[in-house]
Amino acid sequence: MADSVLFEDIFTISVVDPDGKKFDRVSRLVAHSEQFDMDLLLDVNIDVYPIARSEKKFTLALAATLNLDGTQDDGTFDQTRRKSLADKYEYVMYGKVYKCADASAAATAAGGGRRGSGATAKVEVYISFGGLLMCLKGEPNNLSNLLLDQRVYLLMRKVG
Repeated sequence: MADSVLFEDIFTISVVDPDGKKFDRVSRLVAHSEQFDMDLLLDVNIDVYPIARSEKKFTLALAATLNLDGTQDDGTFDQTRRKSLADKYEYVMYGKVYKCADASAAATAAGGGRRGSGATAKVEVYISFGGLLMCLKGEPNNLSNLLLDQRVYLLMRKVG
């Protein structure tokens, strides 16, 4: 199982729909992770997976496959009811990494062109799940398993 999971952390929601509600069935979550100090923007279909403002924490994982043994799948849902990684989560989406950007370069340019000696490099990874978008921002070593044009599963479950 560990081979198929590319990233996993617990996130705390700070804001739901920061720019107001744009779509009836979608909410945008702004969250920050506990272990890896990551920032997250995530669109969630709230008809399928309602998120109440009182539900502040969730586990988010990104995986290359749902097969527990780590073998690759073809991206289609297997209805044979055999055990999979999805059984451990409440909400699953399938998408594609469409952009990887150096976030520290933009911050350096906005800050006058010099990076301080204590500054940490940051990258942003963007994933599209059929129109629902995600941006995960943090240190490059925590996101090194995510590659441009890679297909990934997003898995979520509420904590507490």
